[in-house]
Amino acid sequence: MSENKDRKEIQRNRKAFFNYEMIEELECGIELMGTEVKSVREGKCSFSDSYVIVKNGELMLVGFLIQPYSHGNIFNHKTDRTRRLLAHKEEIRKFERKVNEKGLTIVPISIYLKKNKVKMEIALARGKNVRDKKDAIKERDLQREARRTVREMDY
Repeated sequence: MSENKDRKEIQRNRKAFFNYEMIEELECGIELMGTEVKSVREGKCSFSDSYVIVKNGELMLVGFLIQPYSHGNIFNHKTDRTRRLLAHKEEIRKFERKVNEKGLTIVPISIYLKKNKVKMEIALARGKNVRDKKDAIKERDLQREARRTVREMDY
């Protein structure tokens, strides 16, 4: 994840971090219509089961929902259309090679504003097995319990 101060995160795909092990990350722009940008700025978007495919040398975002803009009219957009992600050709080829060779998946991680532009962070990911997920839940519970204990000791 980049450490930019001018980055305002709109939404993060927590489910992806639970289901996948992130290997390599990439920042992309998104090709959006005007009402989509306004709706994203309001936070009306959802990662539910979204993923990225490489089609004709381009990254395509599938299943990412952007709700219609609240003040939109006949020019409102379709909520679940496939959107093009903007990245350099060499980066796209590198991701495509790894997906084809190693059987990895490309998942969207977060959507944010950077210098007033909507950006998306995607990652090459490997699916976690059930044991890894149980370990993650156990670790999270232990950390929560430790925080609770420290908080109670302060009183």
